[in-house]
Amino acid sequence: MPNGFLTLTGPWDRRVWRLAGPIILSNLTVPLLGAVDTAVVGHLPDPAYLGAVALGATIFSFVYWGFGFLRMSTTGLTAQAWGAGDGAEVTASLFRAGAIALAIAGALILLQMPIGWFAFRIVESSPQVEALGRSYFDIRIWGAPANLINYVLVGWFLGRQDARTPLILMTVTNAINVAFDFLFVVGFGWAVAGVAGATVIAEWSGALLGLFLVWRRLDPGAFTAARSRIVDRLAARRLFAVNRDIFIRTLCLVSAMAYFTMRGAGMGELTLAANAVLLNFLTITSFGLDGFAHAAEALIGDALGRRDRGVFDAAARAAFKWAAIIAVGAALVFILGGEAIVALLTDLPEVRAAAAEYLPWPALLPLVSVWCFTYDGIFLGATRAGDLRNGMLVSLAGYLAAVHLAQPAFGNHGLWFAMIVFMGLRGVTLACLYPRLRRSVAAG
Repeated sequence: MPNGFLTLTGPWDRRVWRLAGPIILSNLTVPLLGAVDTAVVGHLPDPAYLGAVALGATIFSFVYWGFGFLRMSTTGLTAQAWGAGDGAEVTASLFRAGAIALAIAGALILLQMPIGWFAFRIVESSPQVEALGRSYFDIRIWGAPANLINYVLVGWFLGRQDARTPLILMTVTNAINVAFDFLFVVGFGWAVAGVAGATVIAEWSGALLGLFLVWRRLDPGAFTAARSRIVDRLAARRLFAVNRDIFIRTLCLVSAMAYFTMRGAGMGELTLAANAVLLNFLTITSFGLDGFAHAAEALIGDALGRRDRGVFDAAARAAFKWAAIIAVGAALVFILGGEAIVALLTDLPEVRAAAAEYLPWPALLPLVSVWCFTYDGIFLGATRAGDLRNGMLVSLAGYLAAVHLAQPAFGNHGLWFAMIVFMGLRGVTLACLYPRLRRSVAAG
């Protein structure tokens, strides 16, 4: 076992927690905001309002999730420049990614009609829910520039090993969203339009606050030196390649989760509902594991910038250690209290009974998925997006094979087994590539 693996109070443990702690707290604010959105429209007289908000929010979650590469690539590239002490490139990374974010947001706004038409065609809903959902969509789309800029800002601050500022941005954004939710929906009676308008105002408030905090931190001299680098052809080509590969990797991940839902739906409404409840266990686990993955991104990128293998090893060891501790803790909580968690998520006896039958699978997930979460952070910090893409493609192929072999024989148990295979393969493929990544770092 590596030296220091069992030490829980070393300097690298503190560095990891300094980054992971605020990220975990930021993650915990997301379900709170969703609960407030649900609460304010859930008390309106027609359930169509709640359905419309859920439908519209789901569409934007999928659209924006596809552009998550803006945060991931910005973190890795900024961290490497930060570790190398290249202030001009740290600044250039921000403006280069920001320009891409604004270009994508502009395209989303210009193409909002065909995007909306396609989104509402593939999701079945009643005419009333669709009409209200379109109202939500038509308002929320104007928050796209702010939302994507926020991705870049969060990635840039994390790359500078600053996780407190993203926590501040998330907290302020969500607080503004909650306040305007109540003002517009409860106070003014604007229903679905009020929820969408509150979100747009919150997104723009967060982006403007983030830009202000960037302005406070930027060295004017660094900006002058960075201007010529922003349009550097080699750097732009590298950024495009990293973003392309992360996008493909994310598309595979989204497809795998969507396929899981689709195959579950084919076994009936009860199985679909039970799986939807149990997938929350993976979401809960990700709140903690994401924090250490993001910490690994920043610290590994810094190590690559320094070209210091000693720093690389220490950062990876600490990230793995704490992620493993969180995973074991989550698995124990799910094993001992899984039925109580299910009871909090649904009061339907038949759904509770069905979920209890399959509970051992999501309880096992933290122990399997911890490796792919942490390796993702390491490879993102190193901007080895091609390895992430290839590993995900292999994992997706193995997952699809497992679904088609196991589900016909074992039903929903086979489907959950395939999910375990998917998460396990994601970790195994990157573990096989990890020694090569480590060797590429100069010995420090």
